[in-house]
Amino acid sequence: MKKTALVLGSLVLISFGLVVSGVGGDLFFKAFLAYGKPAGVFSPDNAVAAPDYGLEENWAALPTKQDPADLVPTGIDVLSQGGHPVDVFFIHPTGFLSAGSWTSPLDKHSGTEENTRWMMANQASAFNGCCNIYSPRYREANIFSYFGPLDERDKLLDFAYQDVKRAFEYYLQHENQNKPFIIAGHSQGSHHAQRLIREEIDSSDLHQRMVAAYLIGSIVIPVPPSLFSAMKHITPCQNAEDLGCVVAWDTMPEGAPALQRPEPSLCTNPLSWQVNQQRASADLNNGAVAPTGVLNTDFGSKTDRSNNQVFDALAAPIKATTWAQCKDGTLFVSNNPGEGFNADAMGTYHGIDYALFYMNIHNNSKLRTRRFLDEQLVSGQ
Repeated sequence: MKKTALVLGSLVLISFGLVVSGVGGDLFFKAFLAYGKPAGVFSPDNAVAAPDYGLEENWAALPTKQDPADLVPTGIDVLSQGGHPVDVFFIHPTGFLSAGSWTSPLDKHSGTEENTRWMMANQASAFNGCCNIYSPRYREANIFSYFGPLDERDKLLDFAYQDVKRAFEYYLQHENQNKPFIIAGHSQGSHHAQRLIREEIDSSDLHQRMVAAYLIGSIVIPVPPSLFSAMKHITPCQNAEDLGCVVAWDTMPEGAPALQRPEPSLCTNPLSWQVNQQRASADLNNGAVAPTGVLNTDFGSKTDRSNNQVFDALAAPIKATTWAQCKDGTLFVSNNPGEGFNADAMGTYHGIDYALFYMNIHNNSKLRTRRFLDEQLVSGQ
């Protein structure tokens, strides 16, 4: 468990941590960036070929194959994958940290791909109580894309987003069969999910089938009021049962400063599922689940080695792990909530945005899907 101090927050150990702490301009950061980032300027011509989403190998999780998203915490029962009337389209966060290229080369034997499996085990799996899980592998933007000028970052994110969009289109055409769906992600995945919701779902009849969206851990790029003002149908969720809406949070320990971002950000309290600044007590925490395994966090390495980990079990949930309270767009929780739930080296809980509230996410996604299906039944759809 102690090794999990380097969970997903380690993906942002330097990048997000330095940005949000306001020390990104110091000499150390400049030296690290110069040393660790990929060489040259990003060009789509230098990226590997786009993944074919008709091939099973280009999906990190599918209900038709065994993968780490199938894992269930000890003592929890779920339906087998493929047996749910609702799907989740999960977009994984950044796991590509090496200096080899600006976008992931999709090497199935790399540390990056092992990180993706970690994300399936510890994040996407939270939805297997409600949903069949679909999660594409994609040519994600390198973690260093978040260090540089905004126009360069946005160019890289746009390139990665095109894979996500194509995967979603393939999913709709070949897999979904007009079922309701949830959109979920973390970090870079939540950045892509914002755009997918705005451009593809809100602007079409698809919004009628979206149960909810969980845009967790957006951190540097907020989930801002401007996102919702640009949409006609999709709004922030206001309670545990709202449908066709968005929840979002970024977690910090008590006593840390609120995250500094270019715009305000939606903060949903995952213990009450409300958008306010009231503290929700720890007895509302249905169970945190300490992450299994460790992430490959060799920032700026020329290699991208796998540690050959096997993700085959999740721990039992630990109830009442922490209280939670939104303040100034950031979700604060108790400091040092327990073994396996550690801050990263920059003092954030970005890496355990899911872990601290794992069973709340698990239960809430089941609640919203049941309500959605009940409403369909009443309306005769």
